[in-house]
Amino acid sequence: MEPEKKLADFIVNAKYEDLPQEAIETVKTIMVDIAGTTIAGSTSEGCEDLVDLVKEWGGKEEATILIHGCKVPAYNAVFVNSYIGRALDYENAHMPGAHFSVSCVPVALAAAELRGGLSGKDFLAAIIAGSEVGYRMNACTKYDGLDPTGYGPLFSATGVAGKVLGLNGEQVLNALGLALNKCAGSFQANIDGSLGVRLIQGWTSQSAMISALLAQKGYTGVKNFIEGVYGYFHLFSKDKKYDSDILLGELGKRYNILNTLFKAYPSCGCTLTSTDLALAMVREYGIKAEDVEEVNVRLHTYHYNLTGHPFKIGNNPRVDAQFSIRYCVANVLMRGQPKLEHFDPTSINELAKTELIDKVNVMGGDEVPFMLQEMVLKTKEGNEYKKTQDVIRGMPPNPLSKEEHLTRYWDCIHYGSKPLPNGNPDKILTFIDNLEEIDNVCDIISLLTA
Repeated sequence: MEPEKKLADFIVNAKYEDLPQEAIETVKTIMVDIAGTTIAGSTSEGCEDLVDLVKEWGGKEEATILIHGCKVPAYNAVFVNSYIGRALDYENAHMPGAHFSVSCVPVALAAAELRGGLSGKDFLAAIIAGSEVGYRMNACTKYDGLDPTGYGPLFSATGVAGKVLGLNGEQVLNALGLALNKCAGSFQANIDGSLGVRLIQGWTSQSAMISALLAQKGYTGVKNFIEGVYGYFHLFSKDKKYDSDILLGELGKRYNILNTLFKAYPSCGCTLTSTDLALAMVREYGIKAEDVEEVNVRLHTYHYNLTGHPFKIGNNPRVDAQFSIRYCVANVLMRGQPKLEHFDPTSINELAKTELIDKVNVMGGDEVPFMLQEMVLKTKEGNEYKKTQDVIRGMPPNPLSKEEHLTRYWDCIHYGSKPLPNGNPDKILTFIDNLEEIDNVCDIISLLTA
């Protein structure tokens, strides 16, 4: 039980004063990111219906559904808030495709409401400590079609909830042990264009909150949830020996939150590099859509299986486009810099009526380095251009600039169809910038209510 106890104790004992400034600044950027995507996504497909459904379920008014403003049981508030924040697939992530922050932030806010308030310093400590546990488990997992969001982020969000609620070491250990039995999620939802992609995010947050609340009441969880004969690494690492240094090395000194991927474009992380390559060709060579004969993209099998399949429009066009390299590349060739509105159903149908998407071919192979993507573009005049990229822009060592982060935030504000009161978007930025000085982080909730 040694690794399990070490992780639980790390969560309980984490203090703001021990946190590196880089990690603190990363959380602030994450907060801006999640605030923006929540505002932008609040009325996207299924969001308002989910709000109405959860209100019909009723229950104790414990925590706020952001933007919409109503209060519901905390475990249902985080279910909806995470669904909304994930709706546009523009929020940050962590390779190989786990979405941590859009569960951890809503869970932390809802738990703070339950507790009756929380200082900004304690909020930062909870986000960073809880996130770290899931990041380390994520790095040891062999997903093979499991949706990473339903695994590592579940333990992160559970740790965050336990920390905010003030659980002791034994209770946090139980909460994490209970979370083992809630791990779930398949990438088939992404491939099939299902709204289940967002629901998995919501279920992760809901399961985390419930696990922490049950542990608080004395329910016991799996003690050997990592190394047990049927523990996490038997089930989700396929019995391959995991690296104990990845899981426990420099715990409290090395923070994986610094490796967060902040997306430059509103689509799956596996599509971002090919989008960058297409943009580079358009800008450097002046290529126009009508010039293109064919585009060939080559990438690792993992990314191909998720985003390289032939493009089709199903019941949820936005999800179909978000998880399609063919669509994302064609979109750049037709329209240039990707925008949120390019993933609206009207824009998707407009592009699908052209032949451009069919000119984009995607090939996968295990021989391709995991992060590398290669693009060869051929023009009708016989010219051929080739580019490769092996680091996704938006993650170290190729980060977005502060100006790009702010541009993303304001794009989200202007895209949202349920606008906040005048001045609130600026106040949100000021609030987050001064998070260490905030007496009660719950005060941001009123700023995030339309």
